[in-house]
Amino acid sequence: MKTCMKSLFAYALVMIFTVTACAKDNNFSAGTIPDHPRILLLKAGENLVRKNIDSDISWKIINDMIINECNVITGKPPVERILIGRRLLDKSREALKRIFYLSYAYRITGNKTFLERAEKEMLAVAAFTDWNPSHFLDVAEMTMAVSIGYDWLYNNLSETSRTIIRDAIIEKGLKPSLDSKYNSWLKATHNWNQVCNAGMTYGALAIWEYDSVLASSIVERACESILLPMEDYKPDGAYPEGYGYWGYGTSFNVMFISAYEKAFGKKFETPATDAFLKTTSYMVNMTGPTGQCFNYSDNGSGAGLHPAMFWLASRLGDYSVLYEEMKFLGKMKSAGDRLLPAIIIWSSGIKTSQIGEPKTLMWTGNGKNPVALMRTSWSDPYAIFVGLKGGSPKVNHGHMDVGSFVMESEGIRWAMDFGAQDYNSLEQKGVNLWSMTQNSQRWEVFRYNNFVHNTLTVNGQLQRVDGKAEIISASDKKDFMNAVADLTTVYSDQLTSAKRGTAIVDNKYVIVRDEVKPLAGNTTVRWTMLTSAEAKITGASEIELTKNNKKLIIKVNLPGSVTMKTWSTDPPNDYDAPNPGTILVGFETVIQAGNTTPIEVFLIPGNVNPEGVAGKGELKYWPAGNK
Repeated sequence: MKTCMKSLFAYALVMIFTVTACAKDNNFSAGTIPDHPRILLLKAGENLVRKNIDSDISWKIINDMIINECNVITGKPPVERILIGRRLLDKSREALKRIFYLSYAYRITGNKTFLERAEKEMLAVAAFTDWNPSHFLDVAEMTMAVSIGYDWLYNNLSETSRTIIRDAIIEKGLKPSLDSKYNSWLKATHNWNQVCNAGMTYGALAIWEYDSVLASSIVERACESILLPMEDYKPDGAYPEGYGYWGYGTSFNVMFISAYEKAFGKKFETPATDAFLKTTSYMVNMTGPTGQCFNYSDNGSGAGLHPAMFWLASRLGDYSVLYEEMKFLGKMKSAGDRLLPAIIIWSSGIKTSQIGEPKTLMWTGNGKNPVALMRTSWSDPYAIFVGLKGGSPKVNHGHMDVGSFVMESEGIRWAMDFGAQDYNSLEQKGVNLWSMTQNSQRWEVFRYNNFVHNTLTVNGQLQRVDGKAEIISASDKKDFMNAVADLTTVYSDQLTSAKRGTAIVDNKYVIVRDEVKPLAGNTTVRWTMLTSAEAKITGASEIELTKNNKKLIIKVNLPGSVTMKTWSTDPPNDYDAPNPGTILVGFETVIQAGNTTPIEVFLIPGNVNPEGVAGKGELKYWPAGNK
C-alpha cells in the first residue's frame, strides 16, 4: 500500500510540474501566437531556409529532391479514402508527405502549381467521410497534414477552401480526440501518445483564432499527456519500442516540441528533457557498419534518415550524433520521408563539415528495454558490431527476445533478427496479436517467441512476459568491451539464475557467455542464433558460416557435451510469413541440477586465427565501468 501511495504521489508531482511549466505559464488566448504561418516555420524564417540551402550542398540536394518529388505528385490523382484492413494510415501518411512537400515548395519557390495542388489534396481529404478515428494514428497524421497546409498557405487559399479545410480539421480531427471511445492514447506511454498529441496540437494551432477555447484546451492537454512517453526515455535515452518506433514516436514528439516553441516563443521543458536529448546517442549507436539497425521487437532491419535527429543535435549542441544520418543522406537518390522538409528547417546553422565521428565506441542505455551497443570502429565498414538487448517481452511491440543479440564483422550481419511481421497479414487471419499475456496467441507467431531469437530456450518453454532483464555491468575498455545482463526473472519458472555477457575481445572476436543454474532437475538448454549465411557443422563443438566469400566460426566451450544443430525457419502456421534464405544455428546441452554452468560461445571472424581465441573467465570478473 505504501509503495502504491508513493507511486501515485510521484505521478501527481510530475503532472503538477508539467501543467505548471507547459500550460499555466502561457496565456492560451487568441492573439498570443503569431499570425499564419505559425507552425514550424514563421514567415521570417523563409529567408533563413533559403540561406541554409545556399550555404551547404547537402541541404540544397534535399531541397531539390523535395521540389522534384512535388513535380511527380502533380501528375498523380489526389489521395483516396482506401483502408488496408482496419487502417487508413497508409493514406494519411501519403497525404502528410504530399501536403508538407507541396506547401514547403510553394513557400520557398513561389510556384503556384504547388499551391494549387496542395489545395486540391486538402480538399480531397477534407471530403472523406471521416479520418478513421477507430485507429487514431490515421486521424493524427491526417490532421497534421491538413493543418500544415492550411496554416502555411492560409493567405493564398480562397475563403471557401479555408472554411472547408478548417471545418475538417475541427470535425474530423480535433473533436474525435475528445471522445473517450477514441482517445485512450492520452494515457499511453508509447508512440501513439506522441503521434496523436502532435497531430492534435497542429490542428489546434492551425485553427487557433477561430476557436481559441478549443485550441488552447487541446494544447494544454497535449502538454500534460505527452510527458508520459517522454518519461520512458529515462534515464539514458534508450527508446523502449526500438529503432523503427523511435523514428515514429520521437519524430512526432519533436514535431510537437518544435511547433510549440515556435508558436509560443519559449522552450518546452519537462523533467524528462535531459533523457530525451540523450536519445541521440541511442539512435546513432543503433546502426551497425552494414547500415542495418539492431532491429529487436517489432522493427525491420532497414535503417534510414531521421529528420528529428537534426533538431535534437542542434538542441544538444553535439553534431557527432548525426554521423550515421549523413551516411543516409549520402545514399539518398530521391525524397521519401514524409517529414523531410523539417530537416532543412531544423538544420539552420549546421554545416555538414562540422559532423565528425562520435567519440566513443560503446553505449549502454537502461530503462524499460536496456541495450548495450559496441563496435571496433565507426569508419571501418568491416568493423565488429554487437548489440545486446535486455528488457521484457511485455513492453509495447515487444518480442520474447530478452538476451538476444546481433553481430557483424567483415561487412556481414552474421547474427540477425527477423523483426516484425506485417500486422495486417496476422490480423486478417484472426490472430490476437496485441495481447501481451503469457498465454497470448501473440507468442505463437513464429517470429515473436524466443525459439527463433538469438537467446536461450529452457526445456522448450517460453520466456516469462512478467520478467525483465537489467544490464548489470558494462565496460568500454578498449581491448575488452563488454556488457552483462541478468536474465533470471525472464526464466523464473525454469532457472534459479541466468546471466548473459557479450564482449568484443582485442578488437578481433566476440564472446557470448551464459551462466545458468537450473531450478530443479536436469535441464535442457537450447542456444540459437538466426543467420542468413550458409551453415555447416564442422566439428563436435563448431559450426562454420559462410556468406559473400566471408567466414565466421561459432565455437562452443562447455564443461559438458553439446549437440550442434541447425533448425529450419519454415513457419509452422498458415498465418506466419515465409523466411527464405535464413536458418537457425546453435546447440543443445543438458545442464546438471544444483550447479551454475558456464556456456561460452566464441564468434570468430574468418580473418582471425581460432587457435588464438580464449575465454575471459566468470562474468563476475569481467571489468565494469569506463576503463
